Amino acid sequence: MARYLGAVCKLCRREGGKLYLKGERCFTEKCAVTRRPYPPGQHGQARIKLSEYGLRLREKQKMRRIYGLLEMQFAGYYVQATHLKGRTGEEMLGLIERRLDNVVLRIGFASSRAQGRQLVRHNHILVNGKRVNIASYSVKDNDTVEVREKAKQMAVIIEASGSTERDIPDYLEVDLTKLKGRFVRAPKLTDVPYPVTMEPNLVVEFYSR
Repeated sequence: MARYLGAVCKLCRREGGKLYLKGERCFTEKCAVTRRPYPPGQHGQARIKLSEYGLRLREKQKMRRIYGLLEMQFAGYYVQATHLKGRTGEEMLGLIERRLDNVVLRIGFASSRAQGRQLVRHNHILVNGKRVNIASYSVKDNDTVEVREKAKQMAVIIEASGSTERDIPDYLEVDLTKLKGRFVRAPKLTDVPYPVTMEPNLVVEFYSR
């Protein structure tokens, strides 16, 4: 499975704000964006006026990096969304939010998507009582997602489930005492707890240009 292996703090600095890619660290003073709130590189502190294309590109990159997807994966969700009946931006968002690694994060079993992806890959997550180790697995309406019994005492899961920094979105029903949740329905744009302001319509405009 291909994934980004570089320094994620540089991604946050490049997009000009916290993308919360390192979980709890992003809420502390150690966060790179707090210490150096400008893009990386020798020209990072220079003032640059973005063009219309540049604005759409940055929005696409920001959204892609928040979800931890490579370009081919991200563009694939756009193509899928164009074949659905609803608004392309909202349909694309719904498809990505159904990813199992994302659901594990939203429910509260992990403190970041990278950590959620690792829990899935290491067979710690059950979907409808069966182990699923594919991070991109698409969770369906009314599917139950839970931590398998042997993994419930893992320190990372206990720490993440006890965090007060994250709100549970309305499209999920969660019982953190049992480390179990249910995906109720596809999310609407207003349901998704983005860490920063996002404009999916700009992403659609970027790909449809």
